[in-house]
Amino acid sequence: MTIDSLAFLTPGNYEDGDPAAGLEDTLRLIEFGERLGYRGAWVRQRHLEHGISSAAVFLGAASQRTATIELGTAVIPIGYENPFRLAEDLSLADALARGRVQAGFSTGMPHADLLADVVFEHLPTDTGYARVARTVEHLRGAYLGDDDTRIESPGNVQRPRLQPHTPGLADRSWYGGTSLGSARWTGEAGLHLLTGNIVSAGGIDSDDFGTVQAALIDEYRRAGGADRRVAVGRVIVPTDSADRATAERYRAYARSRYERTLAAHGEKRTLFAEDLVGPIAEIAERLVADPAFSPETGPVTEFRLELPYEFDVRDYEQILTDARGLVPALSSAA
Repeated sequence: MTIDSLAFLTPGNYEDGDPAAGLEDTLRLIEFGERLGYRGAWVRQRHLEHGISSAAVFLGAASQRTATIELGTAVIPIGYENPFRLAEDLSLADALARGRVQAGFSTGMPHADLLADVVFEHLPTDTGYARVARTVEHLRGAYLGDDDTRIESPGNVQRPRLQPHTPGLADRSWYGGTSLGSARWTGEAGLHLLTGNIVSAGGIDSDDFGTVQAALIDEYRRAGGADRRVAVGRVIVPTDSADRATAERYRAYARSRYERTLAAHGEKRTLFAEDLVGPIAEIAERLVADPAFSPETGPVTEFRLELPYEFDVRDYEQILTDARGLVPALSSAA
């Protein structure tokens, strides 16, 4: 096993009547994760739900509560975003974080039947990969206009480009790949790869989740991602320090989601990973046997713990505390 760093993805939930309290809990959880030594904390961008609707705004706040932990977006659905304005927001958050933002994107448009006409007067034709590429190109800080173009602002004359420009943010950009095609595009585009607990088996002769995920990672490596980061995410819920009632509640949660893991779904043959609940040593044994972590797919050094939805913040603290033992447990299990 080559896993040497841990990050976590938090859902950022809150109650309808008191969003401030839930968002504060998430900020405190990120602080807690930094104290525990986690490499990164990631948030989803969720629209029309009780979650973080603007990842860049939230990470700007998180940057002022932390000092070392990476702050990631996993992921921003690019279809609703103006590439230049999104790049501005991410760059500002990165400046506040002093270069710790990890910008993750997807091409999805959740709730498009409700939101597309609200967001756009005329739906753009490039809501997919091209929109991601434009956003990353803006993050690189390319100048606008020609070599002689200048803009004036109070006390300054300068060539126009995205401001604030934070060198390196484009090289800290990721894509959430779930299929062979998206994994291939991610490698060709020079982005890092996020792959979580949902994949599509289209074009792959297997319905085994780990085998399909390994194939996606291999496709990414061959398409140009050999020297870039791959973060594999799974829902794991260690029970080492949980009391009996809490551990049983965790197992009931996993049982409620188990049936969806038994078969591929729809034309894209969507597969769901099984939630792993139990002592960290048992979870490590199952991951060691997982094809996605095989050295044959290329070194995967980063594990991203995906925290379950709708748990209490005290549950999340217990899970993060116990999960710190995953790296040494993987070494022992291997």
